[in-house]
Amino acid sequence: MIHLLRTDATHPDFIDLVKALDAYLTITDGAEHAFYDQFNQLDGIKHVVVAYWDGKPVGCGAIKAFASDVMEVKRMFTTVDSREKGIATAVIRELEAWASEMEYKKCILETGKRQEAAILFYDKKGYQRIPNYGQYIGVENSVCFEKVLRY
Repeated sequence: MIHLLRTDATHPDFIDLVKALDAYLTITDGAEHAFYDQFNQLDGIKHVVVAYWDGKPVGCGAIKAFASDVMEVKRMFTTVDSREKGIATAVIRELEAWASEMEYKKCILETGKRQEAAILFYDKKGYQRIPNYGQYIGVENSVCFEKVLRY
């Protein structure tokens, strides 16, 4: 059973999950990981969701204000042994609901071209591909998405 906790970036379970995410991305992103890492610091992230399965932290995600009506989805991760259980879906829905509650109109995000499972996930969750934004403009390995919130 999934339990979701709304918290912030100082929560120890979130910090541990982000360490596991960074270890995973270090392998998949290779030499480009340091470039992306500069945009994934936890400073200023006030809206975090940690997912628990049978009391164990197994997934997370965060949203961070990008513009007056736009939230950026950050640090989405599910532990390898907990995938295919609906955890990422529960987390992204909770993040979208939270953004909507705060009257944000849409969510945007960036993922890497090598993150094929993530790209498929966002496609299935109604995110539309958009031109690379902000720091990702001109970055060949980045894929950017947006979703208009309808809550």
